[in-house]
Amino acid sequence: MNIHLARKDQRRTIAAMLARAFFDDPAISWIFPDRLERSKRLPKLFMLLFDSDAHKGMRLVTERGEASTFWRAPGQSQTGLLETLVHLLPMLNCFGTAIGRGMAVGDAIEAHMPAGEFWYLHIAGCDPIHQGKGIGGAVVRAGLERAVDGRFPAYLETPLEKNIGFYQSMGFAVTDEWTVPRGGPRFWSMWRPV
Repeated sequence: MNIHLARKDQRRTIAAMLARAFFDDPAISWIFPDRLERSKRLPKLFMLLFDSDAHKGMRLVTERGEASTFWRAPGQSQTGLLETLVHLLPMLNCFGTAIGRGMAVGDAIEAHMPAGEFWYLHIAGCDPIHQGKGIGGAVVRAGLERAVDGRFPAYLETPLEKNIGFYQSMGFAVTDEWTVPRGGPRFWSMWRPV
């Protein structure tokens, strides 16, 4: 399977695919409980994440855009104050009245981020019509081979319990289970050692 670095001209295609992949995600559903509002805002969210991760690591995509991953390099996992300020207006436009819930999820994720040097699997998604075919696993493994490959550990968090076995098959192990405050979703932190 041909997996390559995502190009800037693939931004909208990748964002639309990720919007479909994450539509029923527990964290996304908590942030945007209204399905119509969610369908309008998710492509904007993933275009924003595509842009913000551009210089933080690598963005991989399959040849036909069925799946994609955004990896943040060691030392790039957290969002700094300057980055937050630069993206403040686009974030407000993206989240609208859901900005409080979006920030609650982001703050909880950052609070559970491990210390040290590691590659952070920030986003991993596969178009629902292509799930179960091994495409999502191939794009995650490609990132592990390109970025991690015995040099650094890797970290991720997932709000989907069904994803735990998927990531365990690639060497990740659950290190923590936690819940976003104020009735937010449950997450599992997962670590893949060197």
